[in-house]
Amino acid sequence: MKMSKILAVILVAIMLVACFAACDQGGKGDNDGNTDLAGTYDITMWVSEKDGVADQFKQQIAAFEKANPGIKINASIEGVTEADAGSKVVADVATAPDIYCFAQDQLARLVQAGALAKPGVKAAETIKANNDAGSVAAATVAGSIYAYPMTSDNGYFLYYDKSIISEEDADSLEAIIAACEKNGKKFRYALENAWYTASFFFATGCHSTWTMTAEGEFNAIDDDFNSAAGLIAMKGMQKLAQSPCYDSDADTFADAGAIVTGIWNAGAAEEHFGANLGATDLPSFEVDGKSYHLGGFTGYKLMGVKPQTDTKRAAVLSLLAQYLTGEECQLQRATEFQWGPSNLEAAKSEVVQSNISLAAFAKQAASENCVPQGQIHGAWWDIAKVLGADAKAASSDAALQTALDNYDAAIDAVLSMSDEAKQAWSVIGDICGSNWDTDFPMTADGENTWISEVLELEAGKQFKVRQGAAWDVNFGANGVAGGDNIVVETTGKYQVKLVYDGTTASIELIPVE
Repeated sequence: MKMSKILAVILVAIMLVACFAACDQGGKGDNDGNTDLAGTYDITMWVSEKDGVADQFKQQIAAFEKANPGIKINASIEGVTEADAGSKVVADVATAPDIYCFAQDQLARLVQAGALAKPGVKAAETIKANNDAGSVAAATVAGSIYAYPMTSDNGYFLYYDKSIISEEDADSLEAIIAACEKNGKKFRYALENAWYTASFFFATGCHSTWTMTAEGEFNAIDDDFNSAAGLIAMKGMQKLAQSPCYDSDADTFADAGAIVTGIWNAGAAEEHFGANLGATDLPSFEVDGKSYHLGGFTGYKLMGVKPQTDTKRAAVLSLLAQYLTGEECQLQRATEFQWGPSNLEAAKSEVVQSNISLAAFAKQAASENCVPQGQIHGAWWDIAKVLGADAKAASSDAALQTALDNYDAAIDAVLSMSDEAKQAWSVIGDICGSNWDTDFPMTADGENTWISEVLELEAGKQFKVRQGAAWDVNFGANGVAGGDNIVVETTGKYQVKLVYDGTTASIELIPVE
């Protein structure tokens, strides 16, 4: 037998041991089956940056060790927001952590970058059997599972003040608007954010689906926002956007009678509404006598394992990832942090069922107008977010239709973008009178270096540098991929300089006299 075949057989054997030893739903592993995996493993992990999360993961790893005698895990855990984890991993896979948590919309990029080790056959079967269908789909590319579902709660729903809005009225957009106007309260809904704007279009049956090549390039979009149904969506948005009670800041609760947001604001909602807290799925709106139930994106958080050269180490990491995303661990996170479980049994628990926010999300996610968020071109977020502002500004149906025509043209421009434009760098932020809606171009200035035109920047304003007028590749403070916004310290005239060699980036503000 050739050496390559021998190694393949050994690898399969080790992976089967790991899979059979796995904790299906967070319970104990098969200790007898883990004898070949005994040893001490130094690993690195990225988990949510929220207070207490890293500590809980440490406790869960200790429980894993107890359930699997002989395996010792020395984990170095760092808090990194799931929204940024994928970009940081793709920027430098070699130095990325062994296990990391990320938002599902980053999956395709991570697969293309070779940053994810596929779970074994038995592990994949366990994932399918134990998690809801949406989370399994979110972890899947081209029929193969690449990650471990961790949450099923990334979406938005309605919080409202029960003292002014009845349970019946909470089902009607028009009734909520009327109640808020009557009582001098705000109806907060981020209609100038594409993630939320899409809810009106999904309500009327519209869709927007991007497709990619095997190399990870977006090459087509099936989108009918610019249609009769899309015009109805714009009319529905306009009802709220033109109301005096409307406010687009959905992370601030001041004066809110109703707010569309997600589980991340559960604590703020409880504090603001107190005993009058109500939570449910999104309402319906009416246009020309017909009712449309607001939809929305649903999203998931996943756990990924980086490919390993040591097969024994790879098996242990897979075993650990299965444990950390199993029933018991998901239930612990639901209890302490109100994270919605993807695990079917954990989702049935009293802890989850009695949680007003998780129950509201589940009700909204069950709507036929809710769409699992797939892979979306980074430019789409900027293109679609203006539709809410356009609906607010429009004074006629013709103006609404013009907004949809402009949307269509912008998407066509993305698909026809030249290779040069895709590689181009720009500065974007709340700078020079813009509000994250204008790209200020940068030009090549020597090898691996780009520089902007002279920009008048005010202290306290923020910006980033991005590629191809999209968010797929962007750099923030300290040149971190997907990092925090760069904050201008002193008012003045500057040029923004980027040095990027394909791995490491640095951004400098150069004063101009």
